[in-house]
Amino acid sequence: MDNDLVWAIRIISGALRRAAAEAAETLPGGARAYLVLMALAATEDKPPTQLELAGRVGLDRTVMTYLLDDLEGLGLLSRRPNPQDRRARHVILTDEGRSQLQRVRTEVAAAESQLLMELSEEDRAQFRELLARVALTAQRGPLGD
Repeated sequence: MDNDLVWAIRIISGALRRAAAEAAETLPGGARAYLVLMALAATEDKPPTQLELAGRVGLDRTVMTYLLDDLEGLGLLSRRPNPQDRRARHVILTDEGRSQLQRVRTEVAAAESQLLMELSEEDRAQFRELLARVALTAQRGPLGD
């Protein structure tokens, strides 16, 4: 079982989900909010629309709307009309959102470090790079087509 990818990813994913949920428990939506704030931080040069953001983090657009309402209510993000399409709204991370993201990210990084403690620094970097590449492939669409 130790070479089974499904088993390994499930175990790793569960551990990281628990760590992210703990770190983000003060945010509305918990770990989902963390994912949204991370996605916004990665796209600050080109703020996404609500629909683009929902696709990027894999949330239903209705769930996304309620989550954004809560995060905006706390001042963690703002929404502005898209000048090209007044029906769409761009989502922008605020300074308070960046601050909260940094707090959660620090706690998650500590859990990640503990999870990867059996790997050398070089192996950790390579593991992260490979995993990110595989994640991008998975994000592009369904497997097995």
